[in-house]
Amino acid sequence: MSSIASSRWAKWLALVLFAVLWFGTAGYRKLISPDEGRYAEIAREMVVSGDWLTPRLNGVKYFEKPALQYWATATSFEVLGESEFAARLWPTLTGFLGVLALFYTARRLYRKEPDGEAIAWGAAALLGSCAWWIGNGHFLTLDMGVSAFLTFALCGFLWAQQDSATARENRNGMLAAWAAMALAVLSKGLIGLIIPGAILVVYTLWTRDWRLWTRLHLGKGLLLFFAISAPWFVLVSKANPEFAHFFFIHEHFERFLTTEHNRTGGWYYFIPILIAGFLPWTALLPGVFIQGWQKDVRHNFQINRFLLVWAAFVFLFFSKSGSKLPSYILPMFPALALLGAQLLPRLGKKTSWALVGTMLVFGLALLIAVPWISSQAGESGPPAEEAAYGVWLIATGVALLLTGGIAAWLQWKERRFAMIATLVVGGLFVGQIPMLGHNVYAGRKSAAALAQAVTPQLKPNSTLYVLRSYDQTLPFYLKRKLQFVEYVDEFDLGQKVEPDKLIDLDTFLQRWRDEAAPVAVVSTPMYDDLKARGLIMQILYSDPGRAVVAKP
Repeated sequence: MSSIASSRWAKWLALVLFAVLWFGTAGYRKLISPDEGRYAEIAREMVVSGDWLTPRLNGVKYFEKPALQYWATATSFEVLGESEFAARLWPTLTGFLGVLALFYTARRLYRKEPDGEAIAWGAAALLGSCAWWIGNGHFLTLDMGVSAFLTFALCGFLWAQQDSATARENRNGMLAAWAAMALAVLSKGLIGLIIPGAILVVYTLWTRDWRLWTRLHLGKGLLLFFAISAPWFVLVSKANPEFAHFFFIHEHFERFLTTEHNRTGGWYYFIPILIAGFLPWTALLPGVFIQGWQKDVRHNFQINRFLLVWAAFVFLFFSKSGSKLPSYILPMFPALALLGAQLLPRLGKKTSWALVGTMLVFGLALLIAVPWISSQAGESGPPAEEAAYGVWLIATGVALLLTGGIAAWLQWKERRFAMIATLVVGGLFVGQIPMLGHNVYAGRKSAAALAQAVTPQLKPNSTLYVLRSYDQTLPFYLKRKLQFVEYVDEFDLGQKVEPDKLIDLDTFLQRWRDEAAPVAVVSTPMYDDLKARGLIMQILYSDPGRAVVAKP
């Protein structure tokens, strides 16, 4: 395994193949509402307005998250043009770089180990092929960006604190970690500092390694941290007095301590996400825990215990939160991958067969569950979109079975390296299939088709109204801001600061009568209500859930 992995041509071939598989599908799907439309539109409006200080969504001040990813996506739009690929480039790129960072860090940490090269390749292979890292790397949210910067912070910290680190390596590694934490804060807020800081406290309480605190370069590190992270917060607060309370109090403490965001879940919420998300390596999880728990008597700094604390804290921290989303535990996966990679060179038969068996079980479960769920839909069958996506899920099940079957044959032949390589490549392919298939929902969750049909019919003086509902992809695909009518949701703060961003239904009805070429996007029930009020409308576009109407 080591000799194959260490050959120069194999390294470059593996990197090129990984890059092709990783970036190749990023632009295939239409952006969907809410997250992808939201984060693409904020960046698009930065480009159009030239205001890169105050984030705005549909022209309304939007302070839920910091600006780093908006800047990155806006830059992507300016360089590559506005497209689905350019919109997703930041999470895709940071996910890719996270894998590379883990590879080079593992290579440095275990360079003196007999299987050091194999562990480095294994760490990159595990992270790059696990389902949850793939999924989040190809979906436009902020979670991959912050997870990647937390990974860079983890890598810098491990590099700096390893027993063999020179004074220069310790300083440079810690400064890299401080810089990465600052960028994590600029990506998604205070968790970029709170998570690494709390993990450090828990680790030192467990191991009694107080010497570690003398090697953090706190003075230089904090200066670097605030030099990177503070300027935007200061400037945006100065320009927008309402920012600081909303961002630091409402979006952090209230989000964590309360359930007002309606993202609740039980203590077990993240367990199935971890089990399915770590595929095809789920069977390694018991060994990962044991690997992290054991003390390495050869070293003062316990790398594996730190990795275990990192993974466990992320999991427990977000499990305790009153606001939960599936992607929140993503930062734990690099630590799991680095622990799991150490098991690969000495993988036993039982664990090998468990890896193979897990793929077969998940594949079989999909092939049984999808038709069964469809059969429960009654005589009319499932909706067309669900039926179409079911085909993709069945294809995922077949791919899992195929990967597991090939891996089982190789394991039976005792070709362990080939079996692991099969799981890696299979994981990369299998992880992409459900993502690609999700494009069948574009008609309902994306405004791409609507915009294509309606844009040629819009007039330069047309005001576009949205009534009591809002598809986050509308302004991105229409390339125009919309006027809200009795819609608040996440725009509450911005509309209070700038009340003209929201009008009531009576004002809309009056404007419809007065304006020359108004256009409105309405739900099907809302269309019926307006028609009952006697509003004269011409349908420009309609789909099962909504219609675009214009004044004749």
